[in-house]
Amino acid sequence: MKEIKLTDAEEVIMEILWDKKKVFMKEILETYPEPKPAVTTVATLIKRMQNKELVGYTLFGNSREYYPKVEKSDYFKEEMNTMINRFFNSSVSQFASFFTSKTKMSQKQLKELREIIDQQIDE
Repeated sequence: MKEIKLTDAEEVIMEILWDKKKVFMKEILETYPEPKPAVTTVATLIKRMQNKELVGYTLFGNSREYYPKVEKSDYFKEEMNTMINRFFNSSVSQFASFFTSKTKMSQKQLKELREIIDQQIDE
């Protein structure tokens, strides 16, 4: 997957698509949080996401049913990799050090994180 960055507004629409799987414009507008953008704004955002190959649609007469073309987990995996590469010189250990020290994780959370890492090592 090529590096694709969503704007905040695009991400709101993608969250709706990931949640609902398939959705018509009316449902996007109903679900979109306040303040709701104009229909033309949402249509423009969807068109940009189609150009990024993130959104597809099926025609039903004159209506389009939109669906995500990328899984949420795949998108966020790429976002995390981009962030680690950009801000931590591609060093996962630098990221982990920053993440665990700057987010003020509790001892319980750190132990849970260690268990997750240990489980991944064992697999």
